Amino acid sequence: MTAGRPRAGWHPEVRTLHLLEGARAATGLVVVIDVFRAFTLAPCAVARGASRIRLVATPGEALALKAAEPGLVLAGERDGKPLPGFDFPNSPAAILGADLAGRTVVLRTSAGVQGLLAVDPACEVLAGSFINAAATVARIRARRPSRLSLVCMGWNGIERSAEDEACAAYLARAVAGDPPPFEPIRAALRRDPGGAKFFDPAQPWFPAEDFDVCLRLSALDFALRRVIDPEGRAWLEPVRASTDAEETRGAL
Repeated sequence: MTAGRPRAGWHPEVRTLHLLEGARAATGLVVVIDVFRAFTLAPCAVARGASRIRLVATPGEALALKAAEPGLVLAGERDGKPLPGFDFPNSPAAILGADLAGRTVVLRTSAGVQGLLAVDPACEVLAGSFINAAATVARIRARRPSRLSLVCMGWNGIERSAEDEACAAYLARAVAGDPPPFEPIRAALRRDPGGAKFFDPAQPWFPAEDFDVCLRLSALDFALRRVIDPEGRAWLEPVRASTDAEETRGAL
């Protein structure tokens, strides 16, 4: 999927917001961005067959759900590290090695998931990252919002990070029909401390394979949309650019 020119006559107001306070303040069509690693993991889980993704705020909530329904798959982290009792850490590379056909994944992370849960339930919200950037841009164009809010969740939702800022800038330019070259972005993120941690032997919970997966530009051809069900539970579901219900799955 490639990004073309925006539709004639459509010039949305684009705002870049930051961290949890930015998520709470977001309006219009909202893209909550978490490149390292929640919103790379989530589309990878769908690509590996997950039927749906449940979003929860705390590890305890996830563990309670699994106690009641053992077939659930738990994935997530605290401070980037694996959580006791979870099936997977917040690792898209690990998820790509799993068979999740028909499974429900429960996802808890310290930044991206918290951002999705913080945005006004009345907003349409997408989960943003590089791995499905073109599909996310296509969805935005199909919806033609008057306001687009790009929320960079950063580290734990409290500290800005280069990868999320770079993704917001990329999406903003792509929506305008002028996506920047990607290789300089990848190289800069490899040098940044946020990317370098994936190559630090002292931090094995950040495997080098995750950096590679997180920087696979537009490798998956569907966007991910937050859905709030009648019971107030939050989910992620895949959508095509121009439909509300039809699912699509790419392949890595």
